Amino acid sequence: MFSGGSAVAAQFVISAWRALLSALLVCLASGSVVAQTDANFPSKPIRWIVPFAPGSTDLLARVIGQKASETLGQPLVIETRPGAGGSIGTGYVAKSAADGYTLLMGTIATHGINSGLYAKLPYDAVTDFAPLCLLGFAPNVLLVHPSVEAKNVRELIALARRNPGMTYSSPGAGTSTHMAGELFQSMSDSKLTHVPYKGTSDAVLAVVRGDVQMVFSNLPPAMPLIKDGRVKALAVTTTGRVSLLPDLPTVSETGLNGYDVSVWFGAFAPAGLAPALVSRISNALMNAATDPVVSEKLIQQGFVVKILRPGEFSGFVRDEISKWTKVVRQAGIKAE
Repeated sequence: MFSGGSAVAAQFVISAWRALLSALLVCLASGSVVAQTDANFPSKPIRWIVPFAPGSTDLLARVIGQKASETLGQPLVIETRPGAGGSIGTGYVAKSAADGYTLLMGTIATHGINSGLYAKLPYDAVTDFAPLCLLGFAPNVLLVHPSVEAKNVRELIALARRNPGMTYSSPGAGTSTHMAGELFQSMSDSKLTHVPYKGTSDAVLAVVRGDVQMVFSNLPPAMPLIKDGRVKALAVTTTGRVSLLPDLPTVSETGLNGYDVSVWFGAFAPAGLAPALVSRISNALMNAATDPVVSEKLIQQGFVVKILRPGEFSGFVRDEISKWTKVVRQAGIKAE
């Protein structure tokens, strides 16, 4: 028989073991639920948030999303949430549940430029997201209104120096097209006037109408206007020429040696997404982007397909933040 003290001690040990066993059973049950949830994913449509007005980002997401939907067995619904240089839609995804049903199409702006441009963002580009994959690039192209008396970049630089305040449009402060203009005037020792619009389409159409004189547009939405002669294309902003416009030189080779602004696009999920879902979603998106039919369609729209897997993409994003934060600070660019 137990003495009084021994009996109490024995009862305490028994209670502790029961509590431990109960907790273990709960964990095992939870694990089963997670495994079951992962196996059944997705059981409803997935929203892919594009944090900009319709344009090249939206176009890329729709082309890839349509093919990825076939693999996932559920629609990828593209939803635009523009504003504040992409910060509004990006912040929305950062605060969403990490369940795989809300994704972000991030870009050079949301996960590169904005971190240095804004004193305060509704998200942290590194800690608030699970990078899924880099999907591709799109060059910018320097467009001018047909009335602008410049046939190439050198003539445009000379014209801009003679006429301080020449106007260029962009989808907003901190976008790649804005940064392209800021870098252009810095390297060319000219003074341009930045005129922000609410989206890529509005910024390009402003040049078509003659409201502004130039724009550094993403190539995909500009292609129809170039072909129709409604704008003049002077150069692309990448280091090499692009296959769709092989006769169009680069800014670097025609006036500003070393000039380079490339726009990238990649998929993100909220931080904390289960590794199994990271793998499943990223594989679906990467396979869709590299599908021969999809890839050719993207190339014809002006994109360059480039894949980086989750781990590689994570390092790429950190490098981009470092690079563009330095550029923004050196140029003294402020968010408008």
